[in-house]
Amino acid sequence: MARHYPGGMPSPHDTLAPVISAAIAAAFGDEHRGADPVLRSSQFADLQSNAALALAKRLGMPPREVATRLVQALDVTGVCERVEISGPGFVNLTLADSWIAAMVQQVAEDPRLGVEVAPALVVPIDYSAPNVAKEMHVGHLRTTVVGDALARTLEHLGHRVIRQNHVGDWGTNFGMLVEHLLEVGESSEAARLVETDPNAFYQAARVKFDGDDGFADRARARVVALQAGDGETVRLWRSLYEMSKHYFNRIYAALDVTLTDADLAGESTYNDDLPGLCAELQERGIAVESEGALCVFLPGFTGREGKPVPLIVRKSDGGYGYGTTDLATIRHRVRDLDADRLIYVVGATQSLHLQMIFATARLAGWLPEDVEVVHVQIGNVMGEDRKLLRTRAGDSLRLMALIEEAVEAARGVLDEARPDLPESTRHTLAWQIGVGAIKFADLSVAHDSEYVFDLARMVSLTGNTGPYLQYAAARIRSIFRAAGLDASDPQARSIAVVEPAERALALALLEFGSVVRQVGADLGPHRLCAYLFELAQTFSAFYEVCPVLKAPDEATRQSRLALCAATFRVMEQGLALLGIATPDQM
Repeated sequence: MARHYPGGMPSPHDTLAPVISAAIAAAFGDEHRGADPVLRSSQFADLQSNAALALAKRLGMPPREVATRLVQALDVTGVCERVEISGPGFVNLTLADSWIAAMVQQVAEDPRLGVEVAPALVVPIDYSAPNVAKEMHVGHLRTTVVGDALARTLEHLGHRVIRQNHVGDWGTNFGMLVEHLLEVGESSEAARLVETDPNAFYQAARVKFDGDDGFADRARARVVALQAGDGETVRLWRSLYEMSKHYFNRIYAALDVTLTDADLAGESTYNDDLPGLCAELQERGIAVESEGALCVFLPGFTGREGKPVPLIVRKSDGGYGYGTTDLATIRHRVRDLDADRLIYVVGATQSLHLQMIFATARLAGWLPEDVEVVHVQIGNVMGEDRKLLRTRAGDSLRLMALIEEAVEAARGVLDEARPDLPESTRHTLAWQIGVGAIKFADLSVAHDSEYVFDLARMVSLTGNTGPYLQYAAARIRSIFRAAGLDASDPQARSIAVVEPAERALALALLEFGSVVRQVGADLGPHRLCAYLFELAQTFSAFYEVCPVLKAPDEATRQSRLALCAATFRVMEQGLALLGIATPDQM
């Protein structure tokens, strides 16, 4: 049975950091035990610590003298084969081949590949959030893809993730949309545009609203009827919602994300809560009347000339806005869902709004101090002109069009590289590669950064791309096919680390658990992307110099097959956490 460790199978850093801390305490006193060992990769050894340099200033001693005493107190028996002092006082640690082999053996035999199940937290994640009867555009790509990768990763770490797709399904626009649906007929082709081309449906309604005073009056009356709960109006609104769900699900299926109808938690969900929420804020003196509206004025939130910026929770006409609904979502997620950690995967432009929401919820007691709330800020997708990615006509780019364009580009690469594959195989691969390409391009950049959408680069089989990683995994699978074996089968094979390339690959594999743990902690999927790219490169270097099927003897062959199998399983699992498929062949 695989051995497990609290927080995951220990990486070299995990193993040596506490050992160095203990040596610091032994050499210089327990009050220095907490000093950061500051371990990092080094060209001179597997890991290098500059703890001595950091301590020297505090102790008023020469750094090399501190390093010497630290090394004398170090007990790394069985872990390191060599410890040396270099430069002004760096401590270089070279791991023992036998320790590396033993640890990577455990990873290879562990069904979870060294990723320990964490103490479970309840984690609602708010992401995607399209609008009913509106097209999903490129702006929805990142919140959907990043949110889904985080949901998959946190679930893999053992947390109870509650997906919250906060769709826009309420507001004044729905008077116009419901009235248009009533006029064209629910079973008409015009109505079915909601499922296939929502923008066309929306624009047709908008043209009527802007150009027909009678229609505009009926639309405004329809809003009042909807908010009052009129049965026929609510039924028509629900019909719009159901048709939009078909559209959403087409997009989610194309992107291979895990959102379902059960995860829908639209604005309308909280309608009944809003009057009481506002009343509570007003009764407690948190919200006050200002120019006819009910507002919260928070210290520290000021605009031009130092004037306070209000969070409007009830408009002067008695209606409610996004702020009110967002407060209701927090209260619901903490009170009813028992959230331990709240995650909002939302555009960076909403930062100020969400800060005010979080501060108000803290003030009201709806967001206790022991519940963490995080805004995972999402940067923009840019065109090659470094402006927001749009169509040539200047409109927001439809998300489905973007997906289809990526699939078409991937198909072009496949047709050129693998014309021998059957048509049906190339069709399937084109979808896996095209969708994987745009997902990886999105996820490999820090989520709060902008990136340029360069489709030719994204679908390339070389460089830091999704297809490169998919190809690396497919190549390992082909090694096992040639041997008549299954790369996914974690057979017990004895691993020996002899060659430098074997050592480098084994060390890379030992980092998987800590990388996944880090993604769960800081919510940055780009760290996993960077790790998988480095792992693929390390494997490629290993494969170039270490024959596997033609190894010099059977023991070496089995050892290298074990390293290949572990690499494949880590690649497959890592890509799955990102929501990217691992094709059988490429």
